[in-house]
Amino acid sequence: MKLTHKFASFFKIVFLGLVMTSSAHSATAEENKTAGIAFLAENAKKPNMVTTPSGLQYEVLTKGKGSKNPIATDMVEVHYAGKTLDGHEFDSSYKRGTSASFPLNRVIKGWTEGVQLMTEGAKYRFYIPSELAYGSTGAGRDIGPNAALIFDVELIKIN
Repeated sequence: MKLTHKFASFFKIVFLGLVMTSSAHSATAEENKTAGIAFLAENAKKPNMVTTPSGLQYEVLTKGKGSKNPIATDMVEVHYAGKTLDGHEFDSSYKRGTSASFPLNRVIKGWTEGVQLMTEGAKYRFYIPSELAYGSTGAGRDIGPNAALIFDVELIKIN
């Protein structure tokens, strides 16, 4: 009897731990979509906020010194930090201490569109609706389905 009680207690603790862990990022796809729409609607009212026809929002943090904008097929070198709407930073080249290089057409749509607006030396903050980010699938455990995202992106070089 004591062994059964201990066994049941153990499973209750494990179950409670799993529930608590999963609830940290447990917003449903519908909740994420609703939160993203509400956030972006309010965000669009800020001064200096630009909203493109696709729904991408951005603000210029630092103007670039370059004269050329990249095109989607260019390789770019950037520094960036990505956050969820609740401020959780899920990725940062700054924290890794090294910039990232990639073909601009091989990233999420919000990045492809937004970085093409920049020139070398510019730093922008992108507010990316879910359909221009990872959509209904999300990405890993940190980016839920239909999550809108925030990225600070610094365009270092167009290759």
